Amino acid sequence: MTTIEQGQLSTREYILQLLKTKGDLSTKDLTEELGITVMAVRRHIQSLERDNLISSKTIRQSMGRPTAVYCLTEHADGFFPRKYHTLTLDLLDELTDSCGEPAIEQLFEGRKNKMVKKYDASMEGKNLEHRVSALAEIQNDNGYMVEWEKINDEEFLLKEHNCPIEQVATKYQHACRCELKLFESLLGDAEVERTECLAKGGQRCTYLIKKKKER
Repeated sequence: MTTIEQGQLSTREYILQLLKTKGDLSTKDLTEELGITVMAVRRHIQSLERDNLISSKTIRQSMGRPTAVYCLTEHADGFFPRKYHTLTLDLLDELTDSCGEPAIEQLFEGRKNKMVKKYDASMEGKNLEHRVSALAEIQNDNGYMVEWEKINDEEFLLKEHNCPIEQVATKYQHACRCELKLFESLLGDAEVERTECLAKGGQRCTYLIKKKKER
């Protein structure tokens, strides 16, 4: 299948596609491709620059004045299709076929251990409330769209409204189990219960966090 036709995209989206498929383009190039006025093209360029989706650079020509051309920034990557989960699932399926279920468990356990090692220091010296807050920040940085609330001094709710690895977690529940273990490790003196799960048809992943009772 070829790239999407202009009629199926807004002008803004079509500019991004042109820069993706044709490389750096000047205002003149875009005007010719789009068939609209220079002023209209400049308004779209200003909007895309403001949103940090494109940037400009000046190139020197053999004749005439230097020309400004526009290119995509890394923030524009989200506009284009990405199917990392398909590759990940294919690789996990291949690992299962070759090495069996224990290899999958070991793989996710290893990922969890690396994340504990990465984030454990940021939890040191914090009480449970501050650990929950720090955990929410970590998960937000990783794309989980987290919010949390304090029920009382010993109970908290943490809600993840997005799961970047939902397709993987739906097929391989190891991912969900390891996330629960990760939370237990980072929160320390807490009991963590998942009460809702995106990968199992829930609207979000919800965790009830309770301070462990002293014996």
